[in-house]
Amino acid sequence: MRSPVPPPIPSENTSHRPGLDGSDRPTLQVERLTTARIPTAHGEFSLCLYANNLDDKDHLALVMGEIEGQESVLVRIHSECLTGDVLGSLRCDCRAQMEQALHTIAQERRGVLIYLRQEGRGIGLRDKLRAYNLQDQGYDTVEANWLLGHQADERDYTVAGAILDELRPRSVRLLTNNPDKLQALRGLGITVVDRVPLETEVTVENADYLRAKASRLHHLLATGRDGRPP
Repeated sequence: MRSPVPPPIPSENTSHRPGLDGSDRPTLQVERLTTARIPTAHGEFSLCLYANNLDDKDHLALVMGEIEGQESVLVRIHSECLTGDVLGSLRCDCRAQMEQALHTIAQERRGVLIYLRQEGRGIGLRDKLRAYNLQDQGYDTVEANWLLGHQADERDYTVAGAILDELRPRSVRLLTNNPDKLQALRGLGITVVDRVPLETEVTVENADYLRAKASRLHHLLATGRDGRPP
């Protein structure tokens, strides 16, 4: 039987990722490098590629319709999930959320999906796969992160905020179940006027994961804290 896993204690010497609040951090600069037309099953989008001065990753924004100066623009901030988004893994709801977000944006014919390159809630692909092995031993997604020396969620939305500043909507409606993401965007000065739920099907493979998202990470899921439909 597995032992309870306490959360890791952050070291006083741990340096925070650049771009978070702090006068000793460089000012974030985001540059749109290029834009291309991307026809999808949901409709035609413009794919914008962004570079920044704080990490070596190329972040993306799929844009449909007029965004600048518009009110209540639908926005999804989606963190990279190679296993789900690309390979179709059923362990998580990432691909289903991405597809549902694109469908919802297409229905309104206006909106943005920002694709942040922060795999595995910020822990990277290698440790994400190691976390999967721990989950197969009975630990949940949060406990697996702790056992690998990570926090439950190490994502940062500073670049997403800067991309929205570049796209210049007046206000947004955020497609998310994550209250921390909502708070983070508002903390970055983005006017979020509403939260739009983004729930997907509960399956045998993802039920434990969704249960942990609700009970451990406080995601607002109508499936309930037991990971099953009400």
